[in-house]
Amino acid sequence: MGIRERIEVASPTGLTTPEAQERLRRCGLNEIAHEEAGLARRAIGKFWAPVPWLLEVAVLLELSLGKTLEAGIIALLVVFNAAIALVQEGRAQAALATLGKRLALSASVHRDGVWQRIPAKEIVPGDLIRLSLGAVVPADARLTAGEVLIDQSMLTGESAPVEAGLGAAVCSGAMVRRGEAEAIVTATGTRTRFGRTAELVRTAHVAGTQQKAVLRVVRNLAVFNGLTIIGVSGWAWSLGLSLGDIEPLVLTSVLASIPVALPATFTMAAALAAHTLTRLGVLPTRLSALDEAGTMDVLCSDKTGTLTRNELRVAMTRPAPGFDEAGLLALAALASTETGSDPVDAAIRSAARPAAQPLHRIAFKPFDPETKRAEARALDTDGHERRVMKGAFAAIAGAADAGAALHREARMLEARGHRVLAVALDTPLGARVAGLIALSDPPRTDAATLVGRLKESGVRVLMVTGDAPGTAQAVARAVGLTGRVCEAGAIGARIPGDCAGFAGVLPEDKFNLVRSLQKSGHTVGMCGDGVNDAPALRQAHMGIAVSSATDVAKAAAGLVLTEPGLGGVIAAIEEGRKAFRRVQIYALNSIIKKVVTVSFIAVGFAMTRQAILTPLLMIVLLVVGDLLAMAIATDRVTPSRTPNVWRVNALTRAGLAFGTAQLAFASAVLAVGIFSLHLPADARPTLAFLTLVFGNQATIYVIRARRAPWKTRPGRWLVAASLADVAIGVAVAATGWLAMPLSWAVISGLLAASLVLLFALEGLRRIVRHAPTSLSAYNRTRREGDAPSP
Repeated sequence: MGIRERIEVASPTGLTTPEAQERLRRCGLNEIAHEEAGLARRAIGKFWAPVPWLLEVAVLLELSLGKTLEAGIIALLVVFNAAIALVQEGRAQAALATLGKRLALSASVHRDGVWQRIPAKEIVPGDLIRLSLGAVVPADARLTAGEVLIDQSMLTGESAPVEAGLGAAVCSGAMVRRGEAEAIVTATGTRTRFGRTAELVRTAHVAGTQQKAVLRVVRNLAVFNGLTIIGVSGWAWSLGLSLGDIEPLVLTSVLASIPVALPATFTMAAALAAHTLTRLGVLPTRLSALDEAGTMDVLCSDKTGTLTRNELRVAMTRPAPGFDEAGLLALAALASTETGSDPVDAAIRSAARPAAQPLHRIAFKPFDPETKRAEARALDTDGHERRVMKGAFAAIAGAADAGAALHREARMLEARGHRVLAVALDTPLGARVAGLIALSDPPRTDAATLVGRLKESGVRVLMVTGDAPGTAQAVARAVGLTGRVCEAGAIGARIPGDCAGFAGVLPEDKFNLVRSLQKSGHTVGMCGDGVNDAPALRQAHMGIAVSSATDVAKAAAGLVLTEPGLGGVIAAIEEGRKAFRRVQIYALNSIIKKVVTVSFIAVGFAMTRQAILTPLLMIVLLVVGDLLAMAIATDRVTPSRTPNVWRVNALTRAGLAFGTAQLAFASAVLAVGIFSLHLPADARPTLAFLTLVFGNQATIYVIRARRAPWKTRPGRWLVAASLADVAIGVAVAATGWLAMPLSWAVISGLLAASLVLLFALEGLRRIVRHAPTSLSAYNRTRREGDAPSP
């Protein structure tokens, strides 16, 4: 006999205070404990990542050379990136805090032979508790007396409350809709079903696709630029240069290779999309969810409250011969409560017409779990007493004459996913079934439209529910999901391609389904509204809580819809795809810029045998070029019609192609400056600096759109940033503030040459776009059957 069984048998009438204290010591408080990282710990973590590492190394190199100003500027860049990331950090602990608050604050417990109210967190296994109307069940328990109607929809996904009688198990967090009962506590805290859900939320985590993309972009840049820097340094050493001469060359190359604002731009693009969505009734709780919205290709949607209304209605009636629909519903209303929150009785009251009632009720017996029916006694117009029964078809058919036809009708209605009730009436010839009433949780009016638009957007929709397969299949057909509804046991390493959804699932099944899809390479979204959805919402790349969701679901989700319906999902996908496009453009621009700058330093060294850029000019180029280029995150873009996918290797190859073209331009300009214009050695860094400023601007306007730059209007912030970048570059070159100035004739000629570069790059863009190789893959989106990118 296990611990749980010993506790139940040992405490049939409650505990004494010493017994309760001992069990509290062994089992712990009835609450969901969680650890929360402090602000200092989270802040330190922002400085421990690939991009901060590179910047921190640059700070140390500057300090080693005694250049405190340059070191201070770079350090500020590190703090800037960390601050943005820290402000936007996730909400995992919020979900746990909300789960803990959902536990009943106090409970009625039988201790020391008397009933008393104590804090719910002090309940222990073996306690005898009392459950009454409107109460939240404080812990998992087994009923020992009485009967209650338990609403567990937010835990199990079942749309209808469950009758619970002697020996029935009830779960922590459920709501008592009717009746009163006593129960023995069987589990508390994290050992309850509710607690296991909280534990799943705590452990749920998936690395975002953009997180992985950042790492791959940095990795590719580090490999290419690292090899270039090592080669240049080795070459300089072989030429006999001193360490003092080599250090500025290495430092400038290292600074040139760092994508300073890449992580911050990813965050900014998502934040701007979040601002737009807020006006559309969608509240992002984690910016990473918006990052994933553009790449999402599978949406797992809960049925109850998400695709359906989460309210029972009379779908159809089947009156027996001699009865009509109005009379059938009037009889059912007699055997129903006149008030209260029982959803079955509320649905019947709503459908019945008072004017059609020919009987006057004189007595009513509520639903009895033993007989599976409710009964009423009423007087007809002649003063004769009649008995009316209402309940499950099998229970009523066993107590009244139903006939073969109604048996067939009942089976057909159940096969369509309806909950079938029968109503019987006593007649002089005996009890007779008056007809059948089919109840259903109807689909939301916008559900079918949403599913259709998601399919058009290339997103596969899977319905996930705790309901029976028949009910799930009926709802799937109603909302336009084609294919069979699979059992929860079909959730495995590979999801059947013809599966429209899964029925009979538990919270762990939803969680495992999301993880299984993610392991198959999919970017997964999850719609839900209940506690039972929280772990899957947290695990999904994009968790979406609908407007009627519990606080638990909203805290676990990445997006919360504040308006009824699911139209906000489409808006989130559209804004996510726009954000993806902006980030993709910035990533490509960063690759091009870093490849060009590092390679240009190598070419300049080959021409001049010295560093072609000073560390201070390089820092200005970083601040001006990288930070102002963040305006790309605000640019006008057109979202793709299908899910996006990160193809970092193809993006890198495209960056190399554009970078090679810009490098050729910069090298030609430097050669002209040295060999034709005979610029002095001190003016060459200024020329190199301005060449990179102008060339980078030409590149941005070529790669920002899928059409020619003169056919698409850029965003005003991008234009403003470009003007500021050019103005700062010209000011540095013309005034000699940081280096020897250039003449206005040289500056004007370089600007004109940059316009020629823009047209040349546009021609290259068309070649790259139509290339038969994967070079053009950076400009593509995910198509049906695409495998995940490496």
